[in-house]
Amino acid sequence: MAARSAFRKVIEPAIVVVAAFYFLFDGIFLAIIRPLVSRIYRLRLFQSIAGWIASLGPYQTLVLFLLPLILLEPTKPLSAYLIASKHFPAGITVLVLGEVLKISIVERIFHIGRDKLMTIRAFAWAYNFIIGWLSWLENLPPWLAVKRTFDDFKRWARALRHARS
Repeated sequence: MAARSAFRKVIEPAIVVVAAFYFLFDGIFLAIIRPLVSRIYRLRLFQSIAGWIASLGPYQTLVLFLLPLILLEPTKPLSAYLIASKHFPAGITVLVLGEVLKISIVERIFHIGRDKLMTIRAFAWAYNFIIGWLSWLENLPPWLAVKRTFDDFKRWARALRHARS
């Protein structure tokens, strides 16, 4: 029993750190690519696709939502492997392309089909669980410290940019 408690005390913080980096990476990457993705969404082709997605039922929307997530999520470990095996350019390329595709496709499908997806009880439960977990994670002191540092960096970068203009 004591060994299990000690094991949890070691493993839980490690899981929190890994998850924090994982979500922090996704969040930073999303902030960087959002302007590009919003331009792409304005293209007529993507407006037609949005109409088609809106016409689907909840379970068809769920399959459409999960498919790119399942196919593109392994790009992170693949890119980490490529980088670790000294194929840095290929690893970075796989990471950037995989993340741009995953984030833009999954976010758009979720945005269009959110109401339908939330009618699926298991999806709504999982979504609310993840949002609650992220809220808990974002209120941890290490996360708040990183966020403050990142906000300070953004203010510094803006001030530097305005000083150059």
